[in-house]
Amino acid sequence: MFTLDYRDARPIYTQICDGIREQILTGVLREGDKLPSVRELAMELTINPNTIQRSYRALEDEGWIASVAGKGSFVCGVPQSSLDADRAALWEELEKLMQRFAHVGIDKEQIIRYLEGGEKDA
Repeated sequence: MFTLDYRDARPIYTQICDGIREQILTGVLREGDKLPSVRELAMELTINPNTIQRSYRALEDEGWIASVAGKGSFVCGVPQSSLDADRAALWEELEKLMQRFAHVGIDKEQIIRYLEGGEKDA
């Protein structure tokens, strides 16, 4: 599924959450896909099942997955709140980037030409 980095400052359960989120965002995991059971993933990653359970609970609380008693955990898709946060962050990054473009003398028209498939102005 993914690998854990024990040198990473983030807790293991956070790395698991981030790994599953990334797989959902990139389409590796799709809405309705069944996740490995807590035991299966714990064995695969050689970590305590309680850590997996904590990750699944956090992802469920955030709306990324849903757990069905006796059936397992399933991907719900990307929560709207996550999309909204990503959009806000991207707009903020774009504003900063536009300021940098202006600082080096690249105007909006040049950027639009480039985005429409034109060449970069040197």
